[in-house]
Amino acid sequence: MNEPININAASFEKAVLQSPIPVLVDFWAPWCGPCKMIAPVLDQIAKEGAGRFRIAKVNVDDEPALMQRFAIRGIPALLFFSGGELRHQIAGLAGKKVIVDQLTALESVAAAG
Repeated sequence: MNEPININAASFEKAVLQSPIPVLVDFWAPWCGPCKMIAPVLDQIAKEGAGRFRIAKVNVDDEPALMQRFAIRGIPALLFFSGGELRHQIAGLAGKKVIVDQLTALESVAAAG
């Protein structure tokens, strides 16, 4: 994938938990200013990391059950999954390097896995 994918409760299992590559799930909303600020960074990471990891987006207005499932209290919230398990999360804005470093670390976990 060369761009983030939009997922919902129905597609979460397949897109995230069954993914053979690490997945960053961005919990966001259209009215969220910081979410709009981080979106271009995530788009860029998705393009650069094609095949190595996946970026998925969950609109919290449309998916309150997923927000509740992962106890999301503020957005943007970035959840990092590898091997079907939540491995790390970042609340609020994060720089590109921090995000890429976390995804790269998950690649190592997946490879060792």
